[in-house]
Amino acid sequence: MSALVQREAAAIREEWLGLALSALPADRPAAQAAISELYRLIGQAPPRFHWVSSPAAALVTAPPGTRPRPSDAVENLSGWPLPPLLTSAMRELCRELDARVRWVHQPMDQMIRRRVRGPLSRSADRSLRMALWSAHHPRDHPANTWYGTQCVSWIAHYDALRRAAGVVFTPEQTRRFEAWATVARSCGWWWPGEEVCVVSERPVEVRTEPGGDDGEVRLHCADGPAVRYADGWDVHAWHGTRVPAWVITDPGVRRIEQEANVEVRRCAIERIGWEAYIEGAGLRPIASAPDPGNPGSELRLFAMRRGSRVLLAVNGSLERDGRRRRYGLVVPDFLDDPIAAAGWTYGLSAEQYSLLVRRT
Repeated sequence: MSALVQREAAAIREEWLGLALSALPADRPAAQAAISELYRLIGQAPPRFHWVSSPAAALVTAPPGTRPRPSDAVENLSGWPLPPLLTSAMRELCRELDARVRWVHQPMDQMIRRRVRGPLSRSADRSLRMALWSAHHPRDHPANTWYGTQCVSWIAHYDALRRAAGVVFTPEQTRRFEAWATVARSCGWWWPGEEVCVVSERPVEVRTEPGGDDGEVRLHCADGPAVRYADGWDVHAWHGTRVPAWVITDPGVRRIEQEANVEVRRCAIERIGWEAYIEGAGLRPIASAPDPGNPGSELRLFAMRRGSRVLLAVNGSLERDGRRRRYGLVVPDFLDDPIAAAGWTYGLSAEQYSLLVRRT
């Protein structure tokens, strides 16, 4: 497999990632034409379109001139008849396109799955799909499946097969594929009803950071929303974890101590810094010791007020900015030795941990 094919596949991955995270206004005519084509493919007449400013707005607005029933609400998506039909049509198309992959293309197909489809799927989970869950978290499998159908990862996969690997689709397959691809290029999330299709505008701002080795990203913004829509609906995130706005805009020791969610509490502490939190919370130091798993760094054990303890350590691996991150790990309150506490986090004894060359 040539390096040229791999570079082209990576470029296609970045192209589709950029489209997925686009903050440009939707191309409404293109989106409506493509969605209408998808309706026709499953034997349905083209719908009327109801555009909303954000996924959150889709929950609280109704198309003009309609008297919606409770079952028509977007939050009851799992009971709608069209999403399963469209998903089945997508899967049938994928089976047909997979059949176009000959033995000579198979090494490239595997590379594209690994370097294009996988990273884009993970990036979607850690970015716009994570933001979507704050308003539309699926309570069942059908709804979750429909949102997966809208992920650009499968579209980018087959786009890379034809553009980088030379797989040839039939004109009919290309027509169906382009309908899905055009929707993905043109708008945000959409919800296909029998008569009305609800379509969301794109966000006006998306903030991410690198989150993997193959161009993956995750939501992160240290000074404001990571995702923001024109109507004011937004989502805050800290290194890929969705958090309440206060974690970013107004973190403090009192709020941290009152927070029940462990992950949110961790993010808030990282936001103000472990040293500042330890000082502000008045945590009592128990012991410290050189870290045998990370030469040159120190392990520090503190007593917390909730009957647990926190081990302050330094990451054994460099961050992307070249620094080593300081982080805290909650450990049981029966541990008095920092080395034993560090070993406990790995399922090791103090003696076993002491023999590590370098942890990660």
